[in-house]
Amino acid sequence: MKMMGRGAIVVGVALGLAGCGTVRPNSNIPHGDAAYKLIPAVENGNDLGAIQPGDRLSIRVVGEPDISGEQYWVDGAGRVQMPLVGEFTVVGRNTQSVREEIEKRLAVAYIRNPLVSISIVEHAKFGLTVEGEVQRAGRFEASPGMTLLGAIAQAGSTSKDAKLNEVYLFRERGEQKIGARFDLTSIRSGRSPDPQIQPGDVVVVGRSALKGTWHEFLAAAPFANVYYNLAR
Repeated sequence: MKMMGRGAIVVGVALGLAGCGTVRPNSNIPHGDAAYKLIPAVENGNDLGAIQPGDRLSIRVVGEPDISGEQYWVDGAGRVQMPLVGEFTVVGRNTQSVREEIEKRLAVAYIRNPLVSISIVEHAKFGLTVEGEVQRAGRFEASPGMTLLGAIAQAGSTSKDAKLNEVYLFRERGEQKIGARFDLTSIRSGRSPDPQIQPGDVVVVGRSALKGTWHEFLAAAPFANVYYNLAR
């Protein structure tokens, strides 16, 4: 785990906030249904257990040791290259779907009634940042399928000054920077879905209005000013 200095974040954001004027809390960042519309609880192709770029697969064909192995890596385009089968897309799919495709391809011209087993040996790791009112702010490693609750747990959970209905998730989507506000109490109770974390996400837990100001909170949010400008 590599910790990130809060000071560097504060300086960078302070420069971006210059000229924004007075900002009212929650006035622009979507929350409730609008938050889940912008950042779905489960992004397409990222269901729990789905294969992701960088994963390592074990693919075994009964009676065919030459093409069986545990070093089938999913490339950046989400594809795998396999002898006799060729190159095919696996990203966003479960292992059963991939197994069925391999068996069909092998049965076409090479093997009669092939039996294939496939599993994810190693999930790709990616980085995320957790800031604001948590016990241990910083940058952490995660695997596909991690949720907002899991990200906050990585940071040792929320602090006593946290405002649990102001937990922000900032994300880069292509060239756009987006953000949404979630209610951690509602998620913990099961009343609201727990959003999945994506590579590069930044989670910021807000501070109680009794303990600090909105501008102090913005100083910990790397994307807050960017999203504000987009939403105006």
